Amino acid sequence: MTVLVTGGAGYIGSHMVLALAEAGENVVVIDNLSTGFSSALPEGVPLFIGDAGDENLVENVIAQHGIESIIHFAGSVVVPDSMRDPLAYYRNNTMTTRNLLNAAVKCGVNRFIFSSTAAVYGNPDQMPVAEEAPTRPLSPYGSSKLMTEIMLHDVGSAHDLNYVVLRYFNVAGADPQARIGLQTAGATHLLKIAVEVATGQRAKIDVFGTDYPTPDGSCIRDFIHVSDLAQAHRAALTYLRNGGGSTTLNCGYGRGYSVLETIEAVRRVCGRNFAVHYSDRRPGDIMTMIADTSRIRAALDWTPQYDDLATIAAHALAWEEKLAQRHATDALAVSA
Repeated sequence: MTVLVTGGAGYIGSHMVLALAEAGENVVVIDNLSTGFSSALPEGVPLFIGDAGDENLVENVIAQHGIESIIHFAGSVVVPDSMRDPLAYYRNNTMTTRNLLNAAVKCGVNRFIFSSTAAVYGNPDQMPVAEEAPTRPLSPYGSSKLMTEIMLHDVGSAHDLNYVVLRYFNVAGADPQARIGLQTAGATHLLKIAVEVATGQRAKIDVFGTDYPTPDGSCIRDFIHVSDLAQAHRAALTYLRNGGGSTTLNCGYGRGYSVLETIEAVRRVCGRNFAVHYSDRRPGDIMTMIADTSRIRAALDWTPQYDDLATIAAHALAWEEKLAQRHATDALAVSA
């Protein structure tokens, strides 16, 4: 049995591939390397450079490698970008997944795990937010993911395909051994930016909005360690292999930290101060987002290992320091 991971050279996808490889799974990756890095893949994992929406490519990979399950990460994830260029998000997220699903159905792949987002909820009426909450996305990014969830429901009803939709809250951190992490240039993840500022790679961190009706005026997020998220996908794969039916699950820890609390956590971990710039609210941002995790804990054999903001920040910082050192070494080699 072989698992196809789309976007497997990206931030979350590479942690998924590492987790699968360490568990002894056969895994194959499709990635166009627009935001991914082939160096993030374990040695020996086949990489097909191309688009997950290229049906001919996907069908050939399925046939060549005997794919029995697909874990789909490939897509665009930056909320402000989606506000500026919504059609790109509907193409890259929704249309790509439509083509991927068509290839899966034609080739008889009947297990599918989809990387969705808590952005489908918009600003929830109640907190923590459960999977049954109304879906009212505030951005084309959230809408593009919700459209894919609807497609999956319809395809699952019409064909022999069971799926798990995992709605991510805020993914952060890096491999605890600092083997891989988030390395995309210009990344917009809060913790990533904070550790870049802490290591001198950025001059400051921007806080968008300090007048929200929250304890300190900044937005609140439920962070989940990327390695715990990868293990949640492994547990979802086991669930489907054991005959589990299609379901949608929140992926978070069920606790929230404000933007300002997160910045302070990085300051404590790195032991130094850094510049913070306060700006106005940003269109599409959600005020508070905390997961109700009761369903995922009941459905899957999954126990988080890194449910601690300081630990998440420490792993992110260790990776960033390693990355900064690598960049400095490369710069010296070029100038020599």
